[in-house]
Amino acid sequence: MINRRVFSIGLGASFLTACTEGAQTTAPASRMRAVPNAGWDAWVASFKNRAAAQGISQSTLDRAFQGAGYLPGVIERDRNQVEFKRSLEDYLAIAASDERIETGKQMMVRYAGTLSQIESQYGVDKEVVVAVWGLESRYGARRGDIPVISATSTLAYDGRRGAFFEKQLIAALQIIQEGDTTPANMTGSWAGAMGHTQFIPTSYLAFAVDHTGDGRRDIWSDDPADSLASTAAYLARSGWVRGQPWGGEVGTVSGTPVAVLQPQVPGPRIAVFRNFQVIKRYNNSDSYAIGVGHLSDRIAGGAPFQASFGPDKTGLTLEDRKELQRRLTAAGYDTQGADGVVGNNTKTAISAYQRANGLSVTGTPSVALLRRLGG
Repeated sequence: MINRRVFSIGLGASFLTACTEGAQTTAPASRMRAVPNAGWDAWVASFKNRAAAQGISQSTLDRAFQGAGYLPGVIERDRNQVEFKRSLEDYLAIAASDERIETGKQMMVRYAGTLSQIESQYGVDKEVVVAVWGLESRYGARRGDIPVISATSTLAYDGRRGAFFEKQLIAALQIIQEGDTTPANMTGSWAGAMGHTQFIPTSYLAFAVDHTGDGRRDIWSDDPADSLASTAAYLARSGWVRGQPWGGEVGTVSGTPVAVLQPQVPGPRIAVFRNFQVIKRYNNSDSYAIGVGHLSDRIAGGAPFQASFGPDKTGLTLEDRKELQRRLTAAGYDTQGADGVVGNNTKTAISAYQRANGLSVTGTPSVALLRRLGG
């Protein structure tokens, strides 16, 4: 079975690299524009022979590489990945935020007919499909705008994971050759993940479906139907058990689980079933699978986990950290949101406040700081 996320980092969820504070170094937009590179040119010339030997036509190669080029920003993103670990509490604060839950409910209503068809056809809970969509691209808001041919050829030429990305490049060319999209329309993340639910090219070839019946498996369209159906097809073919839960907090789900997890102590004990492992085939991370499962439950109207995670090492609970962020922002030190997750924006705001008020500059939250700000 193909693992769609063999290039994942940190917690393994692509959405975290997009929206979590400090999760990954971001190359300036100008670095994502093609620049002259003689080495890349020579590599492409050699690659075209290998691609032709694998059935890629000359016309496809000509169309695909017209306007393609070496993207220095892609290499910067690849080289500067940070092994970024989040506690489960912080992960869920992002993955199952109030905003993400509410938007998910809205999407369930907006695409009710499509989602019901997909659930009936593939046997995968529609809330789970929507949850994957929410985590992967914020329900289509962050699908990526980097040309996939340029990105995958740049990474293949770079050589650090050359064999993997050359395989993705060949698959991308096959997609173009089969007529599902055009080179100009084939955009995605810096590492080649595409569409509403972020398929890499090889997984697209293996699992993508044409739900709309227009003759194209169009995961790039503003209409998410093909993407959502493709995600359901992926999970179904990975062994999804119709009618079985993914899991849940111990005491809230019936049946005999395959395991009981407690990723954070204190924190909820989570009973997981076979479908939990299926979600991990989509992205091999316990936190990701719990995030998808819990978000799907919340979208369906379920309750938050009941067990408390307790205060962190600074003595602050999640609600304390949210309040700290709100008070800093009100005082003129914008934390760029109040999700209770302390990342670079919050640390920068704390440091600025400490500096302006003659305090020792640590950038670290504390109970004393919360009280000083009005607690």
